[in-house]
Amino acid sequence: MSTTAYLVEADGGSRGNPGPAGYGAVVMDARDRQVLAEAAEAIGVATNNVAEYKGLIAGLTSVLDLAGEGAAVEVRMDSKLVIEQMAGRWKIKNEGLRPLAVEAQALVRRLRVTGWTWIPRERNKHADRLANEAMDAAAKGLSWKAGGTTSGVSSSSGGVSPGLSSPASGGVSPGPGGDFLDRDASPGAGSGSSGVASPAAASSGGVAVSGRGEQTDLLDLSAPSASLVTAQRTKGSGWGPATRVATSLLLLRHGETPLSAERRFSGLGDPELTPNGLAQAEAAARRLSAPPYRLDVVVSSPLKRARRTAEAVAGLAGLDVEVDEDLRETDFGAWEGHTFTEIQRRWPAELAAWLADPTAAPPQGESFAEVARRVEAARDRLLERYEGRTVLVVSHVTPIKTLLRLALMAPPEALYRMHLDLACLSLIDFYADGPAVVKSFNDISHLR
Repeated sequence: MSTTAYLVEADGGSRGNPGPAGYGAVVMDARDRQVLAEAAEAIGVATNNVAEYKGLIAGLTSVLDLAGEGAAVEVRMDSKLVIEQMAGRWKIKNEGLRPLAVEAQALVRRLRVTGWTWIPRERNKHADRLANEAMDAAAKGLSWKAGGTTSGVSSSSGGVSPGLSSPASGGVSPGPGGDFLDRDASPGAGSGSSGVASPAAASSGGVAVSGRGEQTDLLDLSAPSASLVTAQRTKGSGWGPATRVATSLLLLRHGETPLSAERRFSGLGDPELTPNGLAQAEAAARRLSAPPYRLDVVVSSPLKRARRTAEAVAGLAGLDVEVDEDLRETDFGAWEGHTFTEIQRRWPAELAAWLADPTAAPPQGESFAEVARRVEAARDRLLERYEGRTVLVVSHVTPIKTLLRLALMAPPEALYRMHLDLACLSLIDFYADGPAVVKSFNDISHLR
């Protein structure tokens, strides 16, 4: 008798290869094929294989949301390439697919996959239909909704089921990430810029679970108009009205500390700012207290290095500092205060696992995936509470990179391509009926 509890059927398609693309995934009870969850999303311009991998990831994520770690699942797809690569029988030759395969493998390690089964396209009609529904909706500027209809709001994750917890986004930080490896710590040494970033490719998505009707706070990315709908739950009345007023999050990294100056892991340890760090905070304060800036709110991580930086700005702006616990840096556990070299010598296996998988955590520490979950929650609270205002968020490397990555709709691996200097500024504008736009990144002109 089979021990498989769940079946995942997934598919993806591209109208042009590459062209407008989307995926679909369905989770079923292995005993009676009852549909337990569906996921679909338009992902902008991509190839068939990228869309197929995205469908697999959405299906595996939905199983985790439904059943948790260790659930037994069989995966069925009509993509020979994805099935054979995930089963380990074919090598991954296309480097563009490797990050997606790594993401899928990380999910597989949290489950018990009992089989990778290729099925002909005619037996994969449910997932194929979902993928086409998502692409059809995107072509009309709408977003996919469970049941084959379209609406203005849905989920950006594509694998989350309303009423269930959101999957980890994976706030991976480059080689490694956090406050512990501050390359170019001096103000003028980095390659900071304040250039305008164009929005990422538009997409739309949505998910549903049978028998669950509760609305949740969802982030919708609708193609082809690149409209991002941040729909917050309102008490007793469902979705709130749309608006074209931007909510601006100015992201300020704290100033220098003794640990950052020595390039040591600095997470929940609470060092003070150095004299240079205080000067950096004051330079940021002078800049943000003058036109064109007009701050409405200052919100800080609870850690002293961030709070001292926030207090310098708030003092000149005539504002109080609010503290949000979810904006704290990663908990590096046993690695706190150590250099990267020290950790590599003492914990080589743990370090290798941590660098390869955002769900892996340092000994007694916190994974980047866990950081991403709380950072997303903090972002959603700020967007709901301060709609249409300018909010200064004073935080750390990992939370700030995570906010930028999510705004750009980029995968966790994108954080390996980001660098943030001490006391740098970045800016994201969020619209309830438009895209999240990254307007500046790692701007340190106030430190020169």
